[in-house]
Amino acid sequence: MNPLLAGYIHTVGRRKTAVVRLFLRPTTAAKGTFLVNRQPWQLYFPQEIYQLEILKPFEVLELDPNRYDILAYAQGGGIKGQAEALRLAIARALLKELPSRRPFLRKANLITVDSRQVERKHYGHKKARKSFQFSKR
Repeated sequence: MNPLLAGYIHTVGRRKTAVVRLFLRPTTAAKGTFLVNRQPWQLYFPQEIYQLEILKPFEVLELDPNRYDILAYAQGGGIKGQAEALRLAIARALLKELPSRRPFLRKANLITVDSRQVERKHYGHKKARKSFQFSKR
């Protein structure tokens, strides 16, 4: 493992086709860093709805996200899938840090993996399930 990442808790979050690798560690400084793909996370996820979604694990556990150094690397999927994958990775990292948090995260449905994927388009159809209009005559 990279010596620069020593002391970090490593977790992975997946949603749709997005994958997020997350490194989290408690910080001694008053203000922790939160970077996604080497950018501040508010710049990477400018929409407020995704920012609230990402911070949900901290909100449920009543923790301050500034107490942690977080490095996340997101790839694949779209912005929503990456935000939800990041939320899962954060919840898993907080759970690894202190396993007694499981009931709170479970009740908030934050450690449940949503493995739904988009169904592929089928031959002879407009989309995956939708067909062309049928005419008898």
